[in-house]
Amino acid sequence: MKRQIFLTLYVVLFTFFSCTPGQYAATNKVYKQQVKNYAKMLAEYPVKDSAGLNYATDWVGTTNLSMRRPNFVIIHHTAQNSCEQTLQTFTLARTQVSSHYVICRDGTVYHMLNDLLRGHHAGVSKWGNTTDLNSSSIGIELDNNGFEPFAEAQMNSLLTLLDRLKKAYSIPSSNFIGHGDIAPTRKNDPNWRFPWKLLSEKGFGHWFDDPANVSLPANFNHLTALRIVGYDMKDTNAAIVGFKRHWLQDTTRGLNDQQLKVLYQLSKKYQ
Repeated sequence: MKRQIFLTLYVVLFTFFSCTPGQYAATNKVYKQQVKNYAKMLAEYPVKDSAGLNYATDWVGTTNLSMRRPNFVIIHHTAQNSCEQTLQTFTLARTQVSSHYVICRDGTVYHMLNDLLRGHHAGVSKWGNTTDLNSSSIGIELDNNGFEPFAEAQMNSLLTLLDRLKKAYSIPSSNFIGHGDIAPTRKNDPNWRFPWKLLSEKGFGHWFDDPANVSLPANFNHLTALRIVGYDMKDTNAAIVGFKRHWLQDTTRGLNDQQLKVLYQLSKKYQ
């Protein structure tokens, strides 16, 4: 039974990248070995670091198990100058950074990490009550230096990928967000040119209606509204900038009356 579990876990975890001679043949080999090591670790019962627990003599493995599934998608821009530069960054052990997907300007998609494995893309982060977004999300990096629009071919590939991920893992529409949303004090990606409205029209994230006909309640609290949307309120100015970058394509501080109406609408959708 133990051998069967090991083989099952190995098949689930293993992503069959080609090991034909090429620039990344060596790093692909390292990837496969690391996955194989994790599969062996998962097959070991009882765990080795049990710290003196009184385990039963016989191990009984449950028949009801599955891999932990992602519940968020975090979108980034690479802040680098080419896909090749990003691929090199993500295949150097010393960088300690990675993403599940990299999408180049021409629409080419690199799937660098199995969806069910934990990437190193979010860092210190928080969205709503969720911390350690690395453990519950898929990271998608868009080849973009941070100061340019996003290419049409790139966006078409992104929308196709998002559709697959949403269906495969039943990811809620509200859980498609940006790196600058979950870490507003230190990140601003994807940059303000990113077409979040287009994504919302396809079912990835929420949007708002014309605020002209919206009336703000007398007791409306914009800080509470930002918290409801999901922002970490340890730095309220950073949260405001993150909100405005995502929904208003604006990187300035402060909120005017029209912007407060947009925030009010969104807080209702995220409740």
